[in-house]
Amino acid sequence: MTTSDHIESDVVIVGSGMGGATTAYALAKKGVNVLVLERGERIPKEDQNWSPKAVFVEKRYKPDEIWLDKDNNEYGPGLHYVVGGNTKVYGASLPRFKEADFGVIQHEEGVSPAWPFTYKDLEPYYYQAEVLYKVHGTKGDDPMGPVREKEFPYPAMPHEPYVADLAERLKKAGVRPYANAMGVDLATDGKCIRCKTCDGFVCKVDAKSDAEINALNPAIATGKVKLMTGAKVEKVVLTPDGKSVDHLLVETKDGVVKVFGKKFVLSAGGVNSAVILLKSGVANSSDMVGRNFMMHNNAHIAAFDIRRKNDITFQKTMSFADWYYDGGKGYPFGVVQLIGKVQGIMAKSWATKVPLPLLNFVMNRSVEFVVMAEDLPSKDNRVTVDAQGRIKVTRNSIGMKTHAKFMKKTEAVLRKAGYQAIFVQPFDISMNSHQCGTTVAGNDPRTSVVDQYCKTHDVNNLWLIDAGFMPSSAAMNPALTIAAQALRIVEESDLATFA
Repeated sequence: MTTSDHIESDVVIVGSGMGGATTAYALAKKGVNVLVLERGERIPKEDQNWSPKAVFVEKRYKPDEIWLDKDNNEYGPGLHYVVGGNTKVYGASLPRFKEADFGVIQHEEGVSPAWPFTYKDLEPYYYQAEVLYKVHGTKGDDPMGPVREKEFPYPAMPHEPYVADLAERLKKAGVRPYANAMGVDLATDGKCIRCKTCDGFVCKVDAKSDAEINALNPAIATGKVKLMTGAKVEKVVLTPDGKSVDHLLVETKDGVVKVFGKKFVLSAGGVNSAVILLKSGVANSSDMVGRNFMMHNNAHIAAFDIRRKNDITFQKTMSFADWYYDGGKGYPFGVVQLIGKVQGIMAKSWATKVPLPLLNFVMNRSVEFVVMAEDLPSKDNRVTVDAQGRIKVTRNSIGMKTHAKFMKKTEAVLRKAGYQAIFVQPFDISMNSHQCGTTVAGNDPRTSVVDQYCKTHDVNNLWLIDAGFMPSSAAMNPALTIAAQALRIVEESDLATFA
């Protein structure tokens, strides 16, 4: 496969997160030789994996990298350049998008566009992804859908007493809570110990369904997939006729090397895949590379009740989405989802001026949610690269008026359920949550970057398989949709076909 400066494989995948690792797994099952390039390294198993101070305050696993916002202010992005990508620290919430998310939806502040394929096209691959990532849930529990052909591969995670009681109080307050679709190894012989260091942490016992553990490692075990770490792709180089990728220029600890392949997949994430293309001047005849950046309109809230101590361990087992399609005026709102239990020292990462003893008191008597609404696409919200090679993300979020109404309605329900105070942490650009839309899929090469199978319109052996392909952000965690689309691409497109 390799010489000192020449590396090659049938398929070369850039990135080992949800898109790259799942694609590698599916290709390996078809007997295809794959090389995965990852700019980072494997995270070691160490005490700091479960240390709130190390993870949230010291930001141990985040890169030492600076991006620019729309006003050229510097910030550190909420990304992780490691084997497994952002899934190493995600909360393992793996819901499907709703059927309607794939079509045109009118919002109060704009339009969510249709996708070039439907929920029905993706439905069987959603199930395959749920099997691969050991997703727990209950068919029909979510009153807002979506339709499923089969039951979840694993039963829903049971609520701990605090959440079970909360569910009853929320029902009396007028909403219909349901069990989260969670990716954890909680089978009878599973590894999950239901700890309080899951959401936002690295799993030290490999029980969280992340891309490294569930897809990449099994792919490597087939003997068909090789992993090269410390390999940052700097440029995509085309053949002389400009119709195909010839090779990649990759920066390694030993210098720049050329990586050749028959087919190439960029799965570096919604921002970095676009950055690689922009720096290379590739696949952008539509001028859509980097545009339509979306990241959800989110806020974390802590609902506080001085009378009720929260003694929970694993909190993230419930959501409600009664206003997903209609918040009361005919326009969609989104989903309210429990997050992992926030400890006082974790809150210290943003509530920097509040004394830790007070934060501990509040967090011991609170329950925490993310209030997630759709961020609508705009060509003016975009990723660019300046003359010094710095990444700039220009974003004016679309949908914040709707989100404010969503927050007000959520707070009213929580107060009705018995909470006396609501503390809010809005998401800013540095949190970079659920980045998508920057290499949008579509049928028209003039208005999109890739086709419905994420193959670039301009380059005949280049695929872009990460959340960049999403025409809209919906109001759900995107990870399972990325994985399902990766499985669909390998099965239905010519990515795995060689003459």
